[in-house]
Amino acid sequence: MARDLALLTPEIAVLLTAVGALIAEMLRRPKIALAVSITGLLVATGLTLRLNGMDTTVFGGSFRIDELSIWAKLILLPATVLTMLLARSDVKDTAREGTVYSLLCFATLGALVLAGAGDTMFLVLGTLLTGLATFALVAYPDTDAATEAAMKFFVFASVTGAIMIFGLSYWFGAAGSTLLADLSGTDTMPIAVTLGFVAVIVGLGYKASLVPFHFWAPDAYEGGPLSIAAYLSVVPKVGALFALAQVVRDLPADGGWTVVIAGLAVASMTYGYLAALVQDNVIRLLAYSSIAQSGYFLLGIVAMGTSDLARPSVIVFAAAYAAMNLGAFAVAAIAGRTLNDFSGLGRSRPLIAIAMVIFLLSLVGIPPLSGFVGKFLLFAATIDAQFTWLAVVAIINSVLSLAVYLRIIVPMYQQAATDYAPLDKGPGTVVVTTFAATLILGLAAQFFFAGLVGWP
Repeated sequence: MARDLALLTPEIAVLLTAVGALIAEMLRRPKIALAVSITGLLVATGLTLRLNGMDTTVFGGSFRIDELSIWAKLILLPATVLTMLLARSDVKDTAREGTVYSLLCFATLGALVLAGAGDTMFLVLGTLLTGLATFALVAYPDTDAATEAAMKFFVFASVTGAIMIFGLSYWFGAAGSTLLADLSGTDTMPIAVTLGFVAVIVGLGYKASLVPFHFWAPDAYEGGPLSIAAYLSVVPKVGALFALAQVVRDLPADGGWTVVIAGLAVASMTYGYLAALVQDNVIRLLAYSSIAQSGYFLLGIVAMGTSDLARPSVIVFAAAYAAMNLGAFAVAAIAGRTLNDFSGLGRSRPLIAIAMVIFLLSLVGIPPLSGFVGKFLLFAATIDAQFTWLAVVAIINSVLSLAVYLRIIVPMYQQAATDYAPLDKGPGTVVVTTFAATLILGLAAQFFFAGLVGWP
């Protein structure tokens, strides 16, 4: 027990941080809640560093301490800190400011539970924990749009969650256990395995906003606070996709699940970018962009168990995606929510505009930025797994994505200069931090990841 708890100190630190922030809010001390949250998450990140390189489980194999779960903490905990800096601008001096920080910690804990899941019950727990917290975060503004978005989010999550729980019962019946590791012995019961897999795809697919489970995402991103949209696009999504990677590691190799994942990847990438092409609202455009980026994550998941590049590619792309996507949302917090708001940004705030160009080109996958490194590894893993056609489709969609992101870039430099309000420290700090991360992860990727995620 002592060993298991020692290995779970980062998750325990996040839980205590969430409770501490909630207590500070009960005492009506939102600044203390923010300080407790940021400090606690940074401490949890530091506690994670000592786990690097470990590959073990705790509590009878129900939770995994491995590359995926460790790197989930190293990526998602700092991402949540940056989200809190954005959220400070959105919720400062509101009635329940400290509650937002506490809910962000609880939601992040749920994402970490998903990323390390070694048991079907942790899939359910992680989904419920992230869901309950993010429903409230989307509904935080006292507006009709936020209430409607949160209600759609809640109803959709309730249905998909129920389907997942029902489907997981087939896995329990087939394996006689709730442990994911025991799924490898269920190859004689393909129907039960298939039903359970479809249910898990539904439950985790909604969380990751994969097509066709994406319908809630554009409304939730647009209706809620911008900082919460940024959070939803990164933390719960990465947690769910890492959970899916944990699941497929133990599925029977001849179950045909790779074809299903490949189909979802093609649908998510293609639909996401085509829908983004007609958006005039930058937040909705970035929402559809995040749907497409989820499809790219699936390239690495398709290769799980087949290519040694699979897990490194998913991890590297997750780190790159967190930096460039949070950066893009931070710029939107400065400029505005519509394409017209970006008119003249390149003249009024040239440094912010340059940062936005870097973020968007990184999302496309232009070298030498971090997005290119992540996508390059994903393509290599997919080809190594004999899914060359899927890599070709992904490359074609990357070309399509350039047209999407140029819809933001071109107005910044073609239109007349526009005056903007004074720059808020929160979004400004996030832009600087993510800009540096996007460049460094691209230019020095081999140095940072050699020996850590199996860089070839």
